[in-house]
Amino acid sequence: MTVVASVAEVAELQRLLAGGLEVDVAVLDLYPGGGTPAIDAVAGLAATRVLIMSTSARPPDVLAAVRAGANGYLTKRCDTSVLIAGLRIVAGGGFLLCDELSDVAHALIAASDTSRPRLSPREDQTLRMLARGLTHSQIATQLGVRKSTVDTYVERIRAKLGVGNKAELARAAIEREMSPRMAAW
Repeated sequence: MTVVASVAEVAELQRLLAGGLEVDVAVLDLYPGGGTPAIDAVAGLAATRVLIMSTSARPPDVLAAVRAGANGYLTKRCDTSVLIAGLRIVAGGGFLLCDELSDVAHALIAASDTSRPRLSPREDQTLRMLARGLTHSQIATQLGVRKSTVDTYVERIRAKLGVGNKAELARAAIEREMSPRMAAW
């Protein structure tokens, strides 16, 4: 690996790139001046693979950088070996988030899928059992909880899915099961 340029501002990097400088990966600090994240800078380098290095592990920062076109995001606390691996992955066309951001990645994925309401695992189980025709008491027995707990699950499911009666609950269960976005039921 060779560092071909080191610049104080993204505008300077953009001038170098426009002048013919070739880079495999541009490594950017998300907060170069300390105040505002350089999201516009990431978007301005759309033709270049960008790896963000930042002290911030905040989900909004990570999401904004990725949406702007970043191909990777590492925190400055990552090990040097992770940085080297990240450079290789991003240069090779891949995408990388450091291990420290794994929880953030799951949260981002969940937050970005706004097309369908999120049910908790117990609510999912309850909905499937309702669709199979089980009563609240039978579901409670199978889940090892009280009937009142199942009643609460059903209320939450109805509110989240915007459905009323058992027929609508069953239809919603079938639609959710047939949806390609549902990872595992």
